Amino acid sequence: MMKLANNDILFHRGSLLDAEGMIFDSYSLEQDAEIRGNYYAMSREIGVANASQWPFSVDYASQHRLHIINGMGVSLGDSIIGLTAIRALRYLNPQLATTLYRPAKAPDYVEQLYRLADSIVTQCRPLPFSLQAIDARDVRIDIGNHVFWPDFSTLPMIDFFLTALGVDPKEIPDEWKRNTWLQELALPCLPSPWNNRDYVLFCPQASTPIRTIPAEVHAHVIEKLWQQYALPVLGFGDVNHAQYIDIRNLSPDTGHFLAWIKHASAMLTCDSAAVHAAAGFDIPTQAYFTSIEPELRIRDYPRCQPVFVAVPELAHLHSSAQASHIELVKLAYQRVINGNLTP
Repeated sequence: MMKLANNDILFHRGSLLDAEGMIFDSYSLEQDAEIRGNYYAMSREIGVANASQWPFSVDYASQHRLHIINGMGVSLGDSIIGLTAIRALRYLNPQLATTLYRPAKAPDYVEQLYRLADSIVTQCRPLPFSLQAIDARDVRIDIGNHVFWPDFSTLPMIDFFLTALGVDPKEIPDEWKRNTWLQELALPCLPSPWNNRDYVLFCPQASTPIRTIPAEVHAHVIEKLWQQYALPVLGFGDVNHAQYIDIRNLSPDTGHFLAWIKHASAMLTCDSAAVHAAAGFDIPTQAYFTSIEPELRIRDYPRCQPVFVAVPELAHLHSSAQASHIELVKLAYQRVINGNLTP
């Protein structure tokens, strides 16, 4: 096995092994003050497939157990779609049992989704985990650090995850690419009066500032939603508008967040987890994109209307909090507002 330098550990396109054969993930190591110890790249010879390093395919009809190492990322949106890929495999192959090995230090709001999906989509185990304890006779696939894989920037997300699992995306029916497994989750009830009252949901936040709708335009967007639907607009943050209600204190966890999306009459959001959740619940949605082309995110969502707030300087950039980048996003949204903020 190849020993990795500390800088390579953070960007390695796969999971890591220590000298004792324990599997680690780069994200969790990055959360520590410093990286201690030696870590090695998992090689093809140890019997773990990695589509970023060599292409492969799996005939799941003849398999009974799949182990997915270090999937499906540490963001909520990636996780929804990654779980959709696993659920699609199980729709096609009911005999297939799956186990997913997760980063130990992933954000808790993301892990809440996996707890909700545990045994419905897949069973989860935390990393680090012994490679030797994962039966070599089963299918073992590594999807570690997938945000650094070249295909992640060029393929629709569901196609990326299916390919990473050794499946031709064309073999999966379109309806199984829409995150509808979310409807199987046991979610909390909404509080009164919203448990029997219509509303529009405004979700401007993404996991990174360059994909977030700038605060400067929130009131303008809410006014447009009020004019379009004549319904109260609910959201997760402070906005000064007479028809807007901040429901942050009514959404303490991921289950509640999904429940608010599930029962909305319509939603406006950005390139975020909310757009993927809305597709799963079949909610009419407008979604705004800046650095990532909409086709790579919502191709399979027929009820999602995209608006491409193009920022050419940030093309294909997944994450950034740089002030200069955020300023470019604000300017782009201002240009769209001047054009009436229409698709």
